[in-house]
Amino acid sequence: MSTPPRLEETEVLPSQPLFPPKWSANFLQIISSELKKQRGIAIPLMAMNLTWFAKIAITTSFLGRLGELQLAGGTLGSTFANVTGFSVLNGLCGAMEPICGQAYGAKNFKLLHKTFFMTTFLLLLVTLPISFLWLNVDRILLHFGQQKDMVAIAKSYLFYLLPDLVATSFLCPLKAYLSCQGITIPTMLCSSLGLVFHIPINILLSRIRGLEGVSMAVWITDIMVVILLAAYVIIMETSKGGAWKEGGWLDQGINDWISLLRLSGPCCLTSCLEWWCYEILVLVTGCLANSRQAVSVLAIVLNFDYLLYSVMLSLATSASTRVSNELGANRADLAYRAALVSLATGFLLGCLGALVMVASRGVWGLLFSHDMGVIRMVRKMMVLMALIETLNFPLVVSGGIIRGTARPRLGMYANVAGFYLLALPLGVALAFTARLGLGGLLMGFMAGTAACLILSVVFIAGIDWAEEAGKAQVLACAGER
Repeated sequence: MSTPPRLEETEVLPSQPLFPPKWSANFLQIISSELKKQRGIAIPLMAMNLTWFAKIAITTSFLGRLGELQLAGGTLGSTFANVTGFSVLNGLCGAMEPICGQAYGAKNFKLLHKTFFMTTFLLLLVTLPISFLWLNVDRILLHFGQQKDMVAIAKSYLFYLLPDLVATSFLCPLKAYLSCQGITIPTMLCSSLGLVFHIPINILLSRIRGLEGVSMAVWITDIMVVILLAAYVIIMETSKGGAWKEGGWLDQGINDWISLLRLSGPCCLTSCLEWWCYEILVLVTGCLANSRQAVSVLAIVLNFDYLLYSVMLSLATSASTRVSNELGANRADLAYRAALVSLATGFLLGCLGALVMVASRGVWGLLFSHDMGVIRMVRKMMVLMALIETLNFPLVVSGGIIRGTARPRLGMYANVAGFYLLALPLGVALAFTARLGLGGLLMGFMAGTAACLILSVVFIAGIDWAEEAGKAQVLACAGER
């Protein structure tokens, strides 16, 4: 096992106090320095995630131009794809953040390379059962009482979307490989370029193939981004010289796979549990007395939430990168400071995001509907959703901090307790028993999100950062054995 990297004289030693005794300029300088590092990672990621949101909106728009049935069936197929496919692949890839982040902090490029290769291979293997599920989507959806005409459209949409599973299996690891090193601008530029081409590709293919063309445009755009990012990684690694030549790409042992699988499982469950919970919320809303209006209102409100989620996800990735890098470099105090700054930023931006949502409630509904009943209800529900966002921001950031410490099980426990043991049962009780409708569902989710946040913060507060830095040295030096 290699010796942990030596601390430089300019770094804060573990024996020194966490913060200066006096609230001096030195303290502000430390906070400012950390904010600059996180800003450099998070802002390009925000732009990249916004392109993802824009891509979904463009795809939905082109489906709508084909007709109401195509829009409904395509949306049903897209929802099924997210729940059973993309949430799983993204969740499994979450294991790269702690391993690669700590490996990069320890300058163990061999482990960085082998984890990238193993994760890509793992995702490609997982696409096989997912593909089988997609090919039998008609039986599954019909079993749950969906209309035959919509199911036929959804199956066709998913069949032509199958190549996107392969594209995502390369795209997710490439993004994680770069972001764990604090490299996010190339990902932003490549995603933006892909979005630019997504519109003309949709125009061309929707005219030639209709629904199938819109579905094909999704993976064609993703493959373009994969090619651009892969080209950048090859050029970047070649220019490094020594880092590229250290190898590790095909040097995997059983212990490496065990370490990856032990982290990827909880990461996947954490991601999926949160993702699925919101899908269940939509399904439960469809059972309300005024289901058509309630589902429309929820869809409009969640569209604003998706915009804010792009910011939350960027902050979480930035927090995970900073924490894992510092732990890998055996700097427990700096990892703790990065966690504190990330969490404080999450609370601050949560309040700011809530204010923006409340300020936009009068015009947001008008962008999606002309039904005055829907518009009035959107105004009310956006106030409740704004309260949820004040908790959602720090919650998502907490998840990033927990991933950075390579302890994703803590996030999984918090999600199960907050969302499934409290949010859903309480929301259903308030919506149906107390007859509060959609407002009751959202109040239940607010209570569940609060419980989840409290648990996550308690978990973070109980972390022994010196001990975690020691564990990171074991994990980050695994590739040297």
